[in-house]
Amino acid sequence: MVFGSPIFLFCFLPVTYIVYRILPGIRLRNIWLALASLVFYSFGQLAYLPLLLLSVVMNYLFGRLMMSIGRGSRWPAVCAVVGNLLLLGAFKYLDFFAGTLNAVFGLSIPLPGLTLPIGISFFTFQGLSYALDVSRDPDSGAKSFGKLILYISFFPQLIAGPIIKYHDVARQIDDRALTPELTLTGLRRFITGFAKKLLLANTAGRVADSVFALAAGALDIRLAWLGAVCYTLQIYFDFSGYSDMAIGLGRMFGFTFQENFNLPYISKSIKEFWRRWHISLSSWFRDYLYIPLGGNRKGKGRTMLNKFIVFFSTGLWHGASWTFVLWGLWHGLFSTLEDANLIPKRFRESALSHLYTMLVVVLGFTLFRADDLAAAGVMFSQMFTGFHFTAPKTLTLISLLDRRTVFFLIAAVLLAFGLPQKLVLTISKPIPDSACQWVRAGAYAVLFVLCVLNLSSTSFDPFIYFQF
Repeated sequence: MVFGSPIFLFCFLPVTYIVYRILPGIRLRNIWLALASLVFYSFGQLAYLPLLLLSVVMNYLFGRLMMSIGRGSRWPAVCAVVGNLLLLGAFKYLDFFAGTLNAVFGLSIPLPGLTLPIGISFFTFQGLSYALDVSRDPDSGAKSFGKLILYISFFPQLIAGPIIKYHDVARQIDDRALTPELTLTGLRRFITGFAKKLLLANTAGRVADSVFALAAGALDIRLAWLGAVCYTLQIYFDFSGYSDMAIGLGRMFGFTFQENFNLPYISKSIKEFWRRWHISLSSWFRDYLYIPLGGNRKGKGRTMLNKFIVFFSTGLWHGASWTFVLWGLWHGLFSTLEDANLIPKRFRESALSHLYTMLVVVLGFTLFRADDLAAAGVMFSQMFTGFHFTAPKTLTLISLLDRRTVFFLIAAVLLAFGLPQKLVLTISKPIPDSACQWVRAGAYAVLFVLCVLNLSSTSFDPFIYFQF
């Protein structure tokens, strides 16, 4: 089962929600949500359900140890960190490290070829944040195993985030309200994310996939930039769409999760971009890696090193490939240049600052999307030197940009820069609230019907971040 598939929409989600509303008391509801979450994960990857449970059990036991010992000993926290990293490393990075050693030293280390468990980067990071928080404040840990399993496995954000910290939802697990307003806003948020994925991300993704699949001789500057920009749109609407769906579902069950995106493509610097992009991951690395390394408290040189460690880790977190690592270091380079004021302040405050930021982001995502470094090199070469235009290349360009695709790509660009949102706010101000509510309800109903029709007429494309 895939999050957003017909099975999820018309079977799992309605049954889970109806039973949840019928059950009396928070304890029974929590048990039901935990069981439903495990069933949800089992539909996606039953073979790795024991791995998810192992992660929960390990963090629970080490958390209880830290709660009983108090602040006097660090070894349970160290064991918890090592255990979580070993779990993540064994399934995600063994092939990468073995392949790198083979290539560098001419070895013949066999590759394990383990299938990547769905969502492992997310649920291990939630387990890590829980263990580290309990090591700092033993009284903040969960005495109930059921509370921790619900926190780590809660199905809306289990597969691709947002990454939630335990202390942000601990009270909500014990006591949360189910108000009509929260349910309604949650449903609207879910539909918004659903539409982002099906109508915008998938449209941009089909163009991007077609371009990145072309041979070097079939590319030119037009196709290369089209593919790069479309992937930049795809990954934003795909991932922010998932986050919207997760946040919306959380609200429908009484939970309030932090925002994960805030119009990152309007940023005027790479530092601002990372304050707006994948906010839960950025804050995780800030709280659990950057600050413990010393942050910016130990001089400029150490600050620069700490930043590069964080961005290296951010890239590696996304996947076991040098393209991801270099993508992280690419962002680290420009973030460091901005910190060192090597990019003039006058330029950063001008209209060109937005163009500079988007150029860095688009080039970075081109590297991120490429199958390997050689493929990335081909794309970069064509993006800046591909002026050899031929009739077949022009026909390829025309075939990719049919009317429907152009319409949704234009809509995606406008939405990514927040223009329709501002327009709606401006228009709705003089209109009575009651009329706005009816118009809004009708718009969301139409949007949902369009999504269902789209889903029924095309094959469902998995979310990009499922692979991480």
